[in-house]
Amino acid sequence: MHAQQDQRVLVISGSSGIGFACARMAAEGGARVTIASRSADKLAAAQARMPSGVAARPLDLTDEAAVQAFFADGPEWDHVIVTGSDVRIAPVRELALDTAFAAFDSKFWGFYRVARAARIRAGGSLGVVAGFLATRPAPGRALMGAINGAIESLARGLALELRPVRVNVVSPAMVRTEMWDSMAPEARQATFERVGTAYPAGRIGEPDDVAAQLLLLAGNGYATGTVVTLDGGASLV
Repeated sequence: MHAQQDQRVLVISGSSGIGFACARMAAEGGARVTIASRSADKLAAAQARMPSGVAARPLDLTDEAAVQAFFADGPEWDHVIVTGSDVRIAPVRELALDTAFAAFDSKFWGFYRVARAARIRAGGSLGVVAGFLATRPAPGRALMGAINGAIESLARGLALELRPVRVNVVSPAMVRTEMWDSMAPEARQATFERVGTAYPAGRIGEPDDVAAQLLLLAGNGYATGTVVTLDGGASLV
């Protein structure tokens, strides 16, 4: 069951990738959807591709004052879903400390700021995307694993602190999103095929796969403190 018709759903980072898919699915299901993102241009482009009635508001999760003002001025939400961040992937000894700090600020502290400020109705939900590297570390991705692990742990604690608001996490493996667009098209497709072949599911994830799980958790009133590893079986190999 997805988020119910006429419920207010906010998707942060809803202008692309998993967030766009989540917002589109919720809107198609009859929810009153707002997408938020740092880039006004990307928001406008995404809104033009959405079902009619989807609203768009700018929001920078690294700006504490902006996050507080966004929720102070807005409605009470049924569901808030945080799906994206600005994170660079590189080995710890090759990644500048300020870049590592920025990654944590965007993904972990961005979600933390939302959790502090969001006005969510009793029985509603707060959802977030982490990643399977939280429990399946890989060379060159230690920082990402640490951020994802911190988000999973924070969400479990928030499920106790914020109740009766529910808090849930989806942790995927590789997903075909715009974050890979910096690669040449041929190299990107070769990477997707190589990685997908190694996964027991036989393919990498699609944004709709993760979006459907996020909305399933949002619509399930019994789901809280739940971390779903949705990785095509990647954690098994």
